[in-house]
Amino acid sequence: MAVTAAMVKELRATTGAGMMDCKKTLIEVDGNMEKAIESLREKGLAKAAKKADRVAAEGIVESYIHGGRIGVLVEVNSETDFVAKNDEFKQFVKDVAMQIAAANPQYIAREEVPSEKIEKEKEILRVQALNEGKPEKIIDKMVEGRIEKFYKEICLLEQPFVKDSDVTIQDLLNQKIAKIGEKLSIRRFARFEVGEGIEKKEENFAEEVAKQINK
Repeated sequence: MAVTAAMVKELRATTGAGMMDCKKTLIEVDGNMEKAIESLREKGLAKAAKKADRVAAEGIVESYIHGGRIGVLVEVNSETDFVAKNDEFKQFVKDVAMQIAAANPQYIAREEVPSEKIEKEKEILRVQALNEGKPEKIIDKMVEGRIEKFYKEICLLEQPFVKDSDVTIQDLLNQKIAKIGEKLSIRRFARFEVGEGIEKKEENFAEEVAKQINK
């Protein structure tokens, strides 16, 4: 069954879930409205959306160091200090820090990605598609599909969770919101990697061997 804009709008009005979540869920259940509502509730998406306008100003800053070479600081907010001290919340924040270390996101959500960066990426993808000999009429659709993949690579909330690739960080966040019962938000992070941004000197291998022999 084809999913229409009207169906997406109806589901959003009923559950308060995000537009993309509504569309994705309707596609998954072949347009069955009752099943879509049930699915959103099971995932915690409906509850998460209804808490979206509440203020989360408490929380914790967590650090994660991997092998002495990668370090992460992340701030995750909750509505109350009580939840900030909750073991499940703390574990979630640790998992987020680990995710950032492993997957190296550049932004938290796609809304943060500068439009000029996306336009530049589209230009590159279009040239790639042309070089691959793809027909002009399908290139725009291909570029949009590859841009969606690009978002999944650079945006933390859209990345597959390193401990369970079937779940995105957004899914994980929504699950915790539903279970804990408060608005939670990943506010900001910083990731450091040894040597990052430093131009390293590259020496000719043969010259390096010669130097060792002549010592």
